[in-house]
Amino acid sequence: MPITSTRVPDPRVRRLAATLYAYAFLTDCVLLYPVYALLFSDTGLSIGQISALFVLWSATGIVLEVPSGAWADAVSRRLLVCLGPVLAGAGFALWVLTPSWWAFAVGFVLWGAGGALTSGALEALVFTELDRLGAAGRYARTMGRAKTAGVLGALASIALAGPVLALGGYPAVGAASVLAGLLAAAVATRLPEHRPAAAASPVAPDDGDELGWLASLRAGLAEARADRRVRAALLLVPAVSAVWGALDEYTPLLARDTGVAGSTVPLLLLLLWVGVTAGGLLAPAGERLTTRGYAALVAVAAGALAAGALVRHPAGFALIGVAFCAFQLATVLADARLQARIAGPGRATVTSVAGMATDVAVIAVYGGYALLAAAGGNAFAFAVAAVPYLVVVLWLLRPADGRRSRRALPEPVTGRGGGSA
Repeated sequence: MPITSTRVPDPRVRRLAATLYAYAFLTDCVLLYPVYALLFSDTGLSIGQISALFVLWSATGIVLEVPSGAWADAVSRRLLVCLGPVLAGAGFALWVLTPSWWAFAVGFVLWGAGGALTSGALEALVFTELDRLGAAGRYARTMGRAKTAGVLGALASIALAGPVLALGGYPAVGAASVLAGLLAAAVATRLPEHRPAAAASPVAPDDGDELGWLASLRAGLAEARADRRVRAALLLVPAVSAVWGALDEYTPLLARDTGVAGSTVPLLLLLLWVGVTAGGLLAPAGERLTTRGYAALVAVAAGALAAGALVRHPAGFALIGVAFCAFQLATVLADARLQARIAGPGRATVTSVAGMATDVAVIAVYGGYALLAAAGGNAFAFAVAAVPYLVVVLWLLRPADGRRSRRALPEPVTGRGGGSA
């Protein structure tokens, strides 16, 4: 059975969810998002220099992802969730106060470090608190709605960036971005946190009720390595989320190639944001999907992505919006499946391993996209990028124990420890 719940949620569950949604909104309501490329260009950076910044950004996440997850398990997940937007805000302040390539580089390192601190820690905190309240079955819908809140924050930043830039230039946009980060950190202090006992884990060392950083790292990595079901769920996260997450950076180029005016490009991108928003809200319905249904969801998304790109017409963005909707839903469900399978105290560590794998895959997509786009254009690159998803579909439909799996995604959760049946 899928993890679903028909009960009215506990008031504490509603408070947790409301706090999470506010945090997600503020974290992504960064007015620099839509204009930072313009800031780089206006400062005199070349395309190569800007691309180097993106790689540095991703590399920072790769290096810090797993260590920060172990730190979250050992110290405080809420603390790291608070620190994440503060570090990002410090980077944004540096950008507008001393604009230069080196300032941008340090800013991206701070932003990447902030993202690494939050990644894994936030998911683990939310799942653990919901499980403590007997509402682990609400994880997928809660995180789906949180992602939608983040999308709404990004949309708000797009709507506000232009007027604020016109009124106060980049300093005003930067100040608003720093303020959003500080507000997000303040909201994060309202998240509940109850530390699980390390002794509950079958893979944790017997060294007391609390794990140190190194012990947390070892426990999380041991679970990811030793448990085949955890490892499979972990690999599904980057397999589903990396490609479409990287392609999002190139959608303005694809839109421009359809022949529309520059002022129309944001309207086409709005179709994609609507799709992503819908994908997060559909998480409760998606919980009822079997493995075959989940595979069909990914296949439909891949087909819509390729077809929408190859149309080479603005109408194709409606299909890409459908694809992004399905990919967002698939990403939320993959995360829920991973959380349902983790049984030990190294939850943030295991989740961070999935985040690191995603970052590595994203860098590979960046490199592959550059080669494909140079050879055949943006539409060709988007279409080819859909092919790996067909491999994911075949992997999901592979025979398991002599038969096709009909298990629901994500799997049912039992017990206080968050293990799966």
